[in-house]
Amino acid sequence: MHFVDAKGILTANGGRTGMNIYRGCTHGCIYCDSRSKCYRFTHPFEDIEVKQNAPELLEAALKSKKKRCMIGTGAMTDPYMHCEKDLKLTRHCLEIISKHEFGLAIQTKSDMILRDIDLLEQINESAKCVVQMTLTTYDDDLCKILEPNVCNTKRRIEVLEKMQERGIPTIVWLTPILPFINDTEENVADILNECVRVGVKGIIDFGMGLTLREGDREYYYAALDKHFPGLKEKYIKTYGNEYEIPSPNAEKLKRLMHKICKENGMMYKPDDCFKYMNDLPDKYFQMSLFD
Repeated sequence: MHFVDAKGILTANGGRTGMNIYRGCTHGCIYCDSRSKCYRFTHPFEDIEVKQNAPELLEAALKSKKKRCMIGTGAMTDPYMHCEKDLKLTRHCLEIISKHEFGLAIQTKSDMILRDIDLLEQINESAKCVVQMTLTTYDDDLCKILEPNVCNTKRRIEVLEKMQERGIPTIVWLTPILPFINDTEENVADILNECVRVGVKGIIDFGMGLTLREGDREYYYAALDKHFPGLKEKYIKTYGNEYEIPSPNAEKLKRLMHKICKENGMMYKPDDCFKYMNDLPDKYFQMSLFD
């Protein structure tokens, strides 16, 4: 890893306010879109760029904001990579968000987030906190191939359960679904039924497939050659160089997801999930009038 002094920490995109404390990742997921060349990495993806002044930048940014809002993190780079264990920059930023009573929508694959559950609970009590976990593969052995350097799906479900126990709402990203690998009804149903059990608020999926573009595609295909011999050729024959790679079972899997979500009161439209994660309720302001 290497350290930089960033010029800013918060970004605005489509009405959402986000931050990335790190650039790059060490989780090793074979399908990671963040490897794509369009993101213009000037360093190897696993050589993590650490924005060492992130807490100072965040403190200044939140002090100057006239209106509280939800702060999102984890969309591009997981805030709980291995280096966070020692650096604790994510934790420092959560402390600042909590102090200024802003909301938080945080996304991860790592159980390291449990280290900060005290802060997440504080943020949820003073504003709003939504924890997002990515779940792709219920089978532990397959999960180890697809997401080799991070905890497996069973452990992530335990994280979701612990969040529920603290009253912290959760959203699950059921993506990507990889054609001919994890695109089975059994896999999707097993994940969704566990989401029901642990009280997940909503499921985000974009078409039951994955996306491939320059940089990402080459890394993914090398992993297919290593772990699934012959499958790369099937991809090339089926999809060519398409960006969107839907599963042949996509429609069937979407129907299954919608059915389970509707029956159990879970959101399943991406716009509904994003609205939920982006909205900071006024109830806390209203309550303060009577203090």
